[in-house]
Parts: sequence; C-alpha cells; structure tokens
Amino acid sequence: MGTADLACPSLRVLAAHAGCEIVSVLTQPDRAAGRGQSLHSSPIKQCAMELGLPVFQPVSLRNDVVQGELIRLQPALVVVVAYGLILPPQVLELPKHGCLNVHASLLPRHRGAAPIQWAILEGDTETGVTIMKMDEGLDTGAIISMEKTVIEKDDTSQLLHDRLAQLGAKLLIQSLPGYLSGEIKAKPQSQEGVTYARKITKDDGCVDWGLPAEVLQRRVQALIPWPGAFTSMPFEEKPLLKIWESSVDDVNGVPGTIMEASDERLLVACGEGALGLSVVQREGARKMPFRDFLRGCSLKAGMVLGKC
Repeated sequence: MGTADLACPSLRVLAAHAGCEIVSVLTQPDRAAGRGQSLHSSPIKQCAMELGLPVFQPVSLRNDVVQGELIRLQPALVVVVAYGLILPPQVLELPKHGCLNVHASLLPRHRGAAPIQWAILEGDTETGVTIMKMDEGLDTGAIISMEKTVIEKDDTSQLLHDRLAQLGAKLLIQSLPGYLSGEIKAKPQSQEGVTYARKITKDDGCVDWGLPAEVLQRRVQALIPWPGAFTSMPFEEKPLLKIWESSVDDVNGVPGTIMEASDERLLVACGEGALGLSVVQREGARKMPFRDFLRGCSLKAGMVLGKC
C-alpha cells in the first residue's frame, strides 16, 4: 500500500525479491491535476504498472466490498509506505504477519504526515527510517528496525526524501526475513521524545522576516519542492517571489529590508542576521540565479519585502 514517490523503492525491492509474491498494489485513486485538470496516476501506480503488478485503488478501506476484496487476496503481510489512507482494525488484523509501515523518521520523533520536512525545520542533525508493526494509533506501533542518517547542511526535503526512500527500501528487505521467522521481535516505542509532524500547507511557505536568518534558511530547504519559501515584493503585478537557494549572513538591519541587491545575491535583513537569496523564481516564470532575475526586476537596497 503506497501512493507517493517515497514508496517506489520499497515496491521495487519487494518485486525483485525471489521469495516475495506481490498479490496486489493498493494506491489512492487517480486525481485531477494541472490547468487542464486531467487525471494523473500516483507515482506508485506508475511504478506498479511498469512492473506488471495488479493495482487496486479504493477510495476508502472502511468499505465492506473493499475489505471483501482484501480477504479474497489473503495477504500474508501488508507493507505500507506513504499511502495516505487510514487502515481500520479489520485490515490491520487481516494478514497473518500484520501490517508493516516504512516511516521516514526515528520514531517516536516526528510521527505524522511530514516527518522529512519537520526534521529540517526543527534543525535536527539526524533522522532516519523506522520499520514498525502498525496499530490503530498514529505511527505508534512497535518498532521492528531502525536506521539513522545524518542531515547534511545543504540537504533539502527533496534530497533527504530521496535518500530516505532508498534507505527505507534497504532496511525493509533486510528486516523481513528476521521478522517473518520470529528472530526479530517488535519492541514498543518509547513514551519519551514524542513529537508530531503535521501536514505542510501552502501557508507554511510564507516568510516572516522577523525570524532569525538561520530559521528562515531551514524553511527554504525544508519546503523544497513544495510549497517553497516565498515573500512579497513591493510591486503591484506578480509580487510573490519564491526562494530556491539562500545563505545566512551575520549582518543586521530592519527585518524585511533589502540591504544589498548585487549580481550575486539579494541580501535581506531578518530578526537576527540576514538571508542572502541566490536562486529565485517570480510567479509564472522559471527559477534563475539572482543576477539573471535582477536584469528584469527593479529591486534595490532600501526596499522592504513583506509577508505574502
């Protein structure tokens, strides 16, 4: 069971394993997207079709007909990675070996929908992947295995996501034999250090220049590729400016004030220090180095950038 890109490496390693028969791939229904609102398949559906695997796309798992289909399939084990639907007790109890979840954090830290983004937002120095046996709680199941990785200084959510997706697939295939044989025993999660990584919204991308530059730098990196960190320029048309790359400077000034507009960067004062914007994107345009952006934009030192 999976929907997002994070699930694809795990599906591929399971499909390639000689001792594993995948009886079905469950993913969310196709969604309308883009200007034309045409239907788009999830990344895991595309992956499953490439592998020639059967795909099932229920709207909910609480439906009797859907549960009847799962009973017919008689899965020995269900693996869940970034699926996006709640598994009711009837589904959790169906497989002989239960339901295992590949979660992109070191549980119990960052339970919830956006553990990768919040690990960066919170300034964590490390994160990782946890394989857990699912229960009815939100990422509260007993831990099968866990592996750590360092969060590098230049990691964005996209870079960290890709690394954790591969790490999760590797840990899953390494853990399954011991789990299925009973050699690996699931251990309850600690009750200490619990945090929740709520879902990211577009509003999270709005830059508050009163915050410290280091905090805003993490926001830029944590919100790539979506929704991005963005600010408003003092122009009437297409005022929003998305920040793709930035750096921290220790100079100080009035928050939101442009301190420098050069070929190299746009330096903006923050609550503490300043943020140098080096790659940006205006509404409806492509992202570009600031030196290219400045040729068609009249931002100057002394102007003030605002909230979105």
